[in-house]
Amino acid sequence: MAHVLLIEDDVSVRDGMELVLRRHGYDVDTAGTGEHALALLSDPDSAVEIAVLDLMLPGIDGFDVCRRLRATGSTVPVIMLTARGDDSDIVRGLEAGADDYVVKPVTAPVLEARIRAALRRAEPAQSARGEDHAGLVIDRAGLTVAKRGTQIALPPTELRLLLELSASPAHVFSREQLLQSVWEHGFLGDSRLVDAAVGRLRAKIEDIPARPRYIQTVRGFGYRFGPV
Repeated sequence: MAHVLLIEDDVSVRDGMELVLRRHGYDVDTAGTGEHALALLSDPDSAVEIAVLDLMLPGIDGFDVCRRLRATGSTVPVIMLTARGDDSDIVRGLEAGADDYVVKPVTAPVLEARIRAALRRAEPAQSARGEDHAGLVIDRAGLTVAKRGTQIALPPTELRLLLELSASPAHVFSREQLLQSVWEHGFLGDSRLVDAAVGRLRAKIEDIPARPRYIQTVRGFGYRFGPV
C-alpha cells in the first residue's frame, strides 16, 4: 500500500486518521506543522507518495505548504482538508496546487476513496506514442510534456487532465465528464476541481493563459483541446 504523509495539527484528529489509514494498510508519516511537513517532503530519501494536508496549520499554513511544494517541482498528489466548506478556502487551496479536497469531519470510506483515486491518477497511463500539438509535445508512453523542447513538470492530476483532453482534440468535455474520468468522483465531484486544474495547467502550457491556445473554454458546456 502507499506511503501517506498526514499533516494535521489537532492531535486527536491526527491520531484518529492515522489509525484508520494504518488499518487500511497504508504506511503513514505524520506532521503537526507546515515546517515539519516541508522538511519531510524535501528529504531526498522520502518515501511519501501522497499528502493529506490540513489547511489551518500554525505557522506556515496549508496554502503556503502546497505553494512551496509545487514551487520545487514536486508532483506528489495533495488532498487538502478543510474544516468548513468555505468556497474561498477551497478555491485558494486548489489554486495553490492541491489535487482534491475533503471537508472535515470526513468519514474513513470517503477519505480512502479519495486517496485511492489520487494514487490511480499517479499511475502510468497505458499508451504507446508521443504527439506533437503545434509545439506542445505529449509523450503518452513516457508521461512527459514538453513545449518548444523544454520539459514541463505536471502533477498527476494535471497530467491526467491534459491526457484526457488531448486524446480527443476538438471534442467538448463537460465538467461532469472530466470529474468522472480524471477525479473518479461521480456525485461527490465538484466543478471547482476541474476549473482550478485547468487554470493551473494553462499557466504552465499556454503562452498567454488569459488567451489560451491549447485548452479552450466552451461557454456553457465545458472545455476542449485545440490547438488553435
